[in-house]
Amino acid sequence: MSAVLSILMLAAVALVIGAVALWRKTGELKRPLLMVFLAVIAVLNIAIWTVPDASGDAPLDKVSGQ
Repeated sequence: MSAVLSILMLAAVALVIGAVALWRKTGELKRPLLMVFLAVIAVLNIAIWTVPDASGDAPLDKVSGQ
């Protein structure tokens, strides 16, 4: 599961870099904003899996059995 979250984080970074490059190259705004929005959703999903709750247990720990 850690590998999946790592790949998701790399994809989010790549989306932001690609959005900036697309915006600079074409001046278009809609597709780059959608790419940034998708990156934000990916980072929020990572946070949901890794941030501990009030009891101190992260959902990732429950799935991994740690």
